[in-house]
Amino acid sequence: MASSPCLFQFLLSFSVIAHAAACAAPGCQLLSPCSGAEECAPGLYCGTCPASGKTRPSCTRGQATRQTDIEKGLPFNKYTWLVTHNSFSIVNSPSFTGVQRVTFYNQEDTVTNQLLNGVRGLMLDMYDFEGDIWLCHSFQGQCYNFTAFEPAINTLKEVEAFLTNNPTEIVTIFIEDYVRTPKGLSSLFTNADLMKYLYPLAEMPTNGKDWPTITEMAEKNYRLLVFTSVASKEADEGIAYQWRYVLENEPGDPGILPGSCPNRRESQLLTSRYASLFLQNYFPTIPVQNDACKEHSSGLAEMVDACYKAAEKLMPNFLSVNFYLRSDGRGVFDILDRMNGLTLCGCPTVFACKPGAPFGVCKNISSSSSPTRAGDHGGGTYAGYVEFSGFLLRRKSFSFMEMNLFYCSMISILISCWVGSLLTPIFFIFHLSHVAVIIYMHYQRLFPSI
Repeated sequence: MASSPCLFQFLLSFSVIAHAAACAAPGCQLLSPCSGAEECAPGLYCGTCPASGKTRPSCTRGQATRQTDIEKGLPFNKYTWLVTHNSFSIVNSPSFTGVQRVTFYNQEDTVTNQLLNGVRGLMLDMYDFEGDIWLCHSFQGQCYNFTAFEPAINTLKEVEAFLTNNPTEIVTIFIEDYVRTPKGLSSLFTNADLMKYLYPLAEMPTNGKDWPTITEMAEKNYRLLVFTSVASKEADEGIAYQWRYVLENEPGDPGILPGSCPNRRESQLLTSRYASLFLQNYFPTIPVQNDACKEHSSGLAEMVDACYKAAEKLMPNFLSVNFYLRSDGRGVFDILDRMNGLTLCGCPTVFACKPGAPFGVCKNISSSSSPTRAGDHGGGTYAGYVEFSGFLLRRKSFSFMEMNLFYCSMISILISCWVGSLLTPIFFIFHLSHVAVIIYMHYQRLFPSI
């Protein structure tokens, strides 16, 4: 019969191995405990949200649902799309000016990866700088070497590559426009080889009319919508003036005030049906990276509801956020599923939509408001990665040597229990040395700089 020391040794060994093997990789589902990204199912990553008290890592959504695979062929303005605020303002992005950047950051992965993860709207601030047009997160309408990110054509070439490789996808660009160079924008998009995808200004619907279906837009190759904040660019360059076609709520802190959804000053009233597209901003004036997970997990659903009511039951077509990947589990991706479900089929989530059924006739799904992993229930997923610096646990799984040491230590316990109490202290010391080696190797891999 096993003695108390034997039991203690068993418990000690299993506690060592269990803390990094929360579930069998790579099938851990949404909200399952995890110790590394490899353990989570596709479309999920392993993360935490200390801002909302969630310090235990779990599998978290990191990609959008391909809503157009679930409800196909509807007008463009019937869908809700994810937008990244200041898409170019990326943490740890290299300086192109050789000067340390002094500005705020809003995202954590490249524009290409944002698009691969299901982002379909980009907010870009464009300025004249060093004889070119740059993306800059600046102030007073002027770009400085410490607020500049990169020439705008670099990002636009990423968009061009994405549209070329994904011939049915549609991307929208919102330009905060400080470019004064004559024909600057039109030349920029021409040089980026994007004019072949540009939705013609003359064919954009006005007076609240529906846009063409996504199928029609893809067939005509009208797969890039570009809006500028400068009205004169319509006549001068053929670039659509944003607030002639888009309703918008106030950005920054006014846009996250509970129960309130004021329209942006430049925009028509949200109750107006002059425009058929509606952009909802949901981000604080001062972006705080570590708070974003809480912002996307509590309050976002209420703010969407507030804007939906303020616009007299017009669902936003674009939802713009900072640090879009961060949440305590489901985040902005779950909210988008709910928004699309209500608009596309009258169901509480897009996964309850029943192909060919009348509006409001829904599938019976589980009580949770989103699937256990992105892509369940028939919806497609996107192909970007979801691992980014400073947020995910780097630990993946135990190495082969660590596992061998573990099994050797377990054998030592069994021998000590079988031989008897006389040799138990010797095997106990031998076992503890194995456990110490396992712990050392494990944390050296997790924190290699220690």
